[in-house]
Amino acid sequence: MARPRVLLADDHVLVAEAFKKVLEPEFEVVETVADGRALLDAAQRLKPDIALLDLGLPLLNGMDAGKQLKKLLPKTKIIVLTMSEDYDLASVALREWASGYLLKKSAATELIQAMREVLKGKSYVTSYVAKRLLEDFVRDPRTDRIKHLTPRQREVLQLLAEGRTMKEVAAVLNVTTRTVAFHKYRIMEEFNLKNNSDLVRFAIKEHLLSSPV
Repeated sequence: MARPRVLLADDHVLVAEAFKKVLEPEFEVVETVADGRALLDAAQRLKPDIALLDLGLPLLNGMDAGKQLKKLLPKTKIIVLTMSEDYDLASVALREWASGYLLKKSAATELIQAMREVLKGKSYVTSYVAKRLLEDFVRDPRTDRIKHLTPRQREVLQLLAEGRTMKEVAAVLNVTTRTVAFHKYRIMEEFNLKNNSDLVRFAIKEHLLSSPV
């Protein structure tokens, strides 16, 4: 019987290799990638059964990459594997595109269990997060959340906040520099941002960039 095929996205090579060793007895890790755009490219090429992704991916963050991946390959199960204990983030991911949500501090056996569960069509949330999600839902069962940035604005903001020039951002997104400038200044105007430092802080607030340790 063929092993389920797994695509792994994490920008830390040693972490990715460690996960690969844990998974290989039961799963086939078909490829590891280090950023969100590489994840989308590899997923379309390989069509894995499961994609494991970190939220803090460069070029295209895990939240946006996961959402796009679900649209491209609705049958692929997506599991978040992250350091982030942000319960709001977990709630949005699970509601919109993720089948599972685990923390990197979870035991390896829990990761295997989660993968088995999602392959059966179930969802899996690590106990660290599940209790808080339930508490929040009991307090406020509404699931609607206002989203201020458009998908293109999120892409532009992340790349600029990572330190790329407008010309470099234009090359990554395959648009003109003028288009990037339009999105940048529209974001700055709408959210009252004065300079590039404000842009970086806003990107961190929007979970597009990891906060510096």
